[in-house]
Amino acid sequence: MNFLSLIGIEFKKIKRSKILLILLFATIVLWLPSIFNAPMNFEMDKEGISPENSFLMQGLLGLAWFMYPASMIVGTLLLNQIERSNKGYLKMLALPVSIRKLSMAKFVVLLTLAAIQILMAVVLYFISAAIVTQTQDYDFILSPLFVLKEAGLLYLSSIPMLAVFWMFSVCIKTPIFAIGVGLASIVPSVLMINTKIWYAYPMCYPFFIINSEYGKLATNLSNKEVNLIPGLPIAVIITILCLAVSSIRFWKAERR
Repeated sequence: MNFLSLIGIEFKKIKRSKILLILLFATIVLWLPSIFNAPMNFEMDKEGISPENSFLMQGLLGLAWFMYPASMIVGTLLLNQIERSNKGYLKMLALPVSIRKLSMAKFVVLLTLAAIQILMAVVLYFISAAIVTQTQDYDFILSPLFVLKEAGLLYLSSIPMLAVFWMFSVCIKTPIFAIGVGLASIVPSVLMINTKIWYAYPMCYPFFIINSEYGKLATNLSNKEVNLIPGLPIAVIITILCLAVSSIRFWKAERR
């Protein structure tokens, strides 16, 4: 069975799950406070950022720091639980399929779910911005290209983090413990983005990138510069190592 066929099978499985509904609910919850607290964006002049830019970036900061990583942690758990419920993994092991390819196919599905949630966030941003534009009598809607650029940076920077979360879900067999470790790993992001070795901690990448973008827009704030060297090589190495460990450990207990 080739890799594309495996990916197709994995997408069919999530159609019967509630993963997409969970991602949508989390994204709606993200933007509700932004709508209710919209007047606060007019008080950001002291930071040197316009109300419309503040509205977008505050939402993306909330997404990058907690809501998005937490949703992906739940997503990795559900991807694994789909197989464990009703011992579905026995059916997969009975097929002529490479375990390593299956692990990578599931990671591709996780990447797709991540992209879907970020696209949901973009769509809901425009809906929220339209609502706030009407209630505040001020144009909060930014250029779609600008919004998509910021969303794209968030997504690309999160790939190493997703690889780490996938490794957690594969190596830690107890679901509650896996979620606990994943959620606990999010908290230090706030501290790590203020260190010189932020690139050594993948869970802070999305938050660091959005903070950096925020600093570019807020002229009165110091800007956190993204150093591609050594940041990018380390991010690639971390991603490859985590995926390698995941492929080796995937369903190791079930294969005994």
